[in-house]
Amino acid sequence: MNFRRIFLVKCLLLLFPSVKCSSTSWIYKAVNETALLSITAPGSIFEATWMKDRQRLVQMKNKNVRYFVNREQCRCAMLRNGTLQIQRLEKGDSGKYTVTVYQQDGKLQAEENTVLFVQEPVPQPNLTAECRNKSVSVKCEVKWKDEAKEKAKDEAFMIELTQPNGKKIQKNATVLEWRGWNSGTFRCVAKNKVSEKMAEKTIKCTGKMDFYLILIIAGGAVFFVICVICLIYCIRRKKKRNQVYEEERAMQALPADRERGVRELPQTPSEPTPKQLRVQQRPLPPQPPEPQPPRPRPRPRTQPRTPNLPRDRP
Repeated sequence: MNFRRIFLVKCLLLLFPSVKCSSTSWIYKAVNETALLSITAPGSIFEATWMKDRQRLVQMKNKNVRYFVNREQCRCAMLRNGTLQIQRLEKGDSGKYTVTVYQQDGKLQAEENTVLFVQEPVPQPNLTAECRNKSVSVKCEVKWKDEAKEKAKDEAFMIELTQPNGKKIQKNATVLEWRGWNSGTFRCVAKNKVSEKMAEKTIKCTGKMDFYLILIIAGGAVFFVICVICLIYCIRRKKKRNQVYEEERAMQALPADRERGVRELPQTPSEPTPKQLRVQQRPLPPQPPEPQPPRPRPRPRTQPRTPNLPRDRP
């Protein structure tokens, strides 16, 4: 029974449920396992009949069991509590099983549906990993054996690949490939509803730089450049401040230098320069006579002068 048919059965059960106390359950089992289809109706069971796809299999009435099919071919048995037991499951045992329970007075007590899915166990996955062009290439593949390939036709199972950083990739396929920068332990899991198998492999790419290591180195280089730029800026700013400070000190000391220069005469150099010798050899121009200082004026008298009296003539 293929997966499409099982999906169609599910849809029919949801669209057309039974009218009287009908319930549906799903059971997944692997090939060669044993399935137990139980009855969930409470109370004692007087009469119960199991059917598969509207074909009666076995009936129990007042603790008496009656088979409508070959018991060895069916590989089924009915227990005292009404549970249907199917041994050595095969792919053909998948389908819809219905049980009807009646009371002693003939009234319908319950009607329950059970959908059974029989699947092949998943094979062991094959995990391969290798270093290619400074990266890691991982391939997870599941191959059916020749005798199980036809039986497992149209069956779907999931492949899950777990990376060293914990990230998972899932895909419904038989091959899953991944390529990246993370090296370490990889885990490949193949699973379906009835089985799960795993394979692990550790790979270390020697001489290859990890992607995160490259980012760290690049970040460190950028940080170093920023620090150098800040250092140069601080040195230039400090130098500029020192120049401004020296200029301010020079401006403050300028008036004192001027006053001291006025008071002190310039000293003649001990050895005259050639230019000064040429100037000294030239005749000096005639200098105008120095003006004589004015004669002092007589001081005014503070007391009044007595007038001269006329003299008497003899």
